[in-house]
Amino acid sequence: MSVEISERQKKALRGRAHSLKPVVLIGKEGLSESVVAAVDSALTTHELIKVKLLQNCLDDKTAVANALSERLVAGLVQRIGKTIVLYRERPADD
Repeated sequence: MSVEISERQKKALRGRAHSLKPVVLIGKEGLSESVVAAVDSALTTHELIKVKLLQNCLDDKTAVANALSERLVAGLVQRIGKTIVLYRERPADD
């Protein structure tokens, strides 16, 4: 289950993400549990993140983007080349 983001929201989020640097890099190990945990932690901290697939990552880029979105219940803002932008609203502090 992924988060649905309207086109208007995606446009605004793409603008915010433009200046961001990737916070998680995916290499030859592909989409491992440790990578998923790192992306989950980064989303909890930052809400909007970039994930970069390195050249030695043999996994399909679109499949990785969709898998991260589904597993972490996050919105897939965009995927350009080997860069994935994900958004998940930060939980409210109690």
